[in-house]
Amino acid sequence: MTAHPYCVLGIDPAAAGATGFGVVERNGNCCRMLRLGALRPLKPLSVASNTHLCHIHRLITELIKEFQPQAVALESVFAALNVKAALRLAEVRGVVLLAAAQSGVPAFSYSPREVKATVAGYGHAGKEQVQQMVRALLNLPETPEPADAADALAVALCHIQMAESEERLGASVTSNSAPRTRRGSRESPPHIPPGP
Repeated sequence: MTAHPYCVLGIDPAAAGATGFGVVERNGNCCRMLRLGALRPLKPLSVASNTHLCHIHRLITELIKEFQPQAVALESVFAALNVKAALRLAEVRGVVLLAAAQSGVPAFSYSPREVKATVAGYGHAGKEQVQQMVRALLNLPETPEPADAADALAVALCHIQMAESEERLGASVTSNSAPRTRRGSRESPPHIPPGP
């Protein structure tokens, strides 16, 4: 990773509960948390779903404008979800990806297992383990709460570590080496027609 500060907005999208967010900045060998929180949906979600999606879009747009992150990192859809929950989660992810694309910020997806393995060293780590590792990695005085926000910080830390690994690998191979694959997947931004 270059010596310049590298800021990542991490998002833990939720199908029904709170969508967590966390902003992490890497500067040299130090990572620090700039903001964390969670946006809870209105009740009942079935009635207020569109309004909640608008709130998420506005929140992501405002966070990008305030912190100017170099990347947005978010969790991918969990395969074990039922179809209804998976569709709701996909809607939330779509809104996050749209906000990132409109702001010109690249977005990257990581599976929950990738995030846990990268941050906690174990792909099946529990929420408490992830929270404790996030606290240690960010040198926080207290365990980050709520858990949704801690998960978002973990996603941001995962991306930072992946980006560092890719940069180190890129610096150590020659240009005629075999192509490499990235563990996380970069999301292709949707085509956005120009405004009126």
